Amino acid sequence: MTWKNYSKRLMIMMHRFAEARNHHPDLYLHDNKKLTITLHTHNVMAITKKDYNLANAIDNIWKQWYL
Repeated sequence: MTWKNYSKRLMIMMHRFAEARNHHPDLYLHDNKKLTITLHTHNVMAITKKDYNLANAIDNIWKQWYL
């Protein structure tokens, strides 16, 4: 698997992970090697507890996979 494919798969996986939690973050893949996830609740245009909860869940996944 190439780095480009891996990065795209990571983006798709993060999208599905957020969707399963009824959240819709903005995902940006830069140069096929860096994924930026921007969280805010779109309907209130602010950061809410829902955003913090998703950020913590993503951090926990990252720690399990990469540490």
